[in-house]
Amino acid sequence: MASIFTKIINREIPGHIIAEDENYIAFLDIMPLVKGHVLVVPKQEVDYIFNLEPMVLSGLMTFAQKVAKAMDKTIKCTRIGVAVIGLEVPHVHVHLVPLKTMDDINFTRPKLKLEKEELAEIAEQIKKGF
Repeated sequence: MASIFTKIINREIPGHIIAEDENYIAFLDIMPLVKGHVLVVPKQEVDYIFNLEPMVLSGLMTFAQKVAKAMDKTIKCTRIGVAVIGLEVPHVHVHLVPLKTMDDINFTRPKLKLEKEELAEIAEQIKKGF
């Protein structure tokens, strides 16, 4: 069965897409740790990051770097944090989290619940950084 991320990639369900190419996609996390929390995902559905082919893994990180630089230009934060947890959705994804403090990337904190309009506004803001 397709992961929720594959369903976003295939446009079967909506997502606030930030950037996309033939191999990767970046979209907002709909239950973010902080405003501007982005997920970067390979379009190839693989469950575990270290099972990716080396070129796909390096491409994922290069794509994530481009997204993070756009985020840096458009979101007020100290830097962009990176995390790969890999337990919650069986599809490789890299979390890019705008940081002001170390606690901003604490995954045990309650997630934010943002309205669709606010998510759309944040996505448009980040897109301006490209």
